[in-house]
Amino acid sequence: MFLVSEVEESLSLLACVALAPPRGDPAACSCDCEGCVCVEGGRVEGSLQSMQLQLQFLMSKAAKLQDCLANVQDQIEKDALAAEVPSFLYTCQPYFNQLESAAKSTVPQLGSQAFDPWRMQLLDFSQQLCDRLEQLVVTYASYGLLCLDETEPNSVSHFCIGQRQLGRLRLSTFLYCRPTPYLARVNTGLYKRMRWNVDRLRDEQQQMGEAETVGDTEYYFLCYEDIPNEHRAAGGDSAGASHDNMLRMWSIGQWVQMNPNPDTEDIYDWILCEVPQACYHRLLFLGSAEPSSCSATDFLQQVLLSRQAKE
Repeated sequence: MFLVSEVEESLSLLACVALAPPRGDPAACSCDCEGCVCVEGGRVEGSLQSMQLQLQFLMSKAAKLQDCLANVQDQIEKDALAAEVPSFLYTCQPYFNQLESAAKSTVPQLGSQAFDPWRMQLLDFSQQLCDRLEQLVVTYASYGLLCLDETEPNSVSHFCIGQRQLGRLRLSTFLYCRPTPYLARVNTGLYKRMRWNVDRLRDEQQQMGEAETVGDTEYYFLCYEDIPNEHRAAGGDSAGASHDNMLRMWSIGQWVQMNPNPDTEDIYDWILCEVPQACYHRLLFLGSAEPSSCSATDFLQQVLLSRQAKE
């Protein structure tokens, strides 16, 4: 078993390595912003190696948490291990943010498609860690040690997988460990897999997380719904579409609150409403294949940038 403080200390050291110039390279970082990742010349390979080192460290810690669970029989020790999982998920957030920042910095700074493979490698690191953490949480839930029901206060139904900033918009991305009903107490046929919290910032020149937000947070979701496959149903039984005749369709949509009325000034409307209700405003259809978390975030980014261009 390991302590969360050990994880945080090691991650901090690895972060310093990631931002330090490679040995033998006297060039200093020319960027003004604190915490930036330079990718010019020989720095690309060094930055990629340091981020891969951090990935290996976090992946090994996740594997250790999972292996310990399989080897522990005492219930008290199992509960202690389960208590470390949410803290470990939180510890991984700076790395996700770092990947987003580094991937974003390549194209705008260099303006060259030659660095696209490097960006794709960074996004692959993010996807690998997403998949590993999801497996970790689901495994602990299968032992009855973690709750994935988001209606419960102690639920670990989802976790943050990074932030990115688009001008005055800040996207915080969350991954659901398993498909979750869009509404807690109403069967809409929709199941959410990802959520994005989108905040509008007052000053786009400030660092991520420090700028003052303007207005309420907007919520966007990656969802799927099973719809009848008319082509299969036409050649099947006459009773209608069976389970085999259903087609899973993915889409990105916006949470549009209906109850309580978001414009109401009556505080009792909020107090008396146990669970807010909302409709799902589809913005983009993605087809029958589930997109990766990185691809889905890129799709939403395109939608938001298109909206900004029209404003």
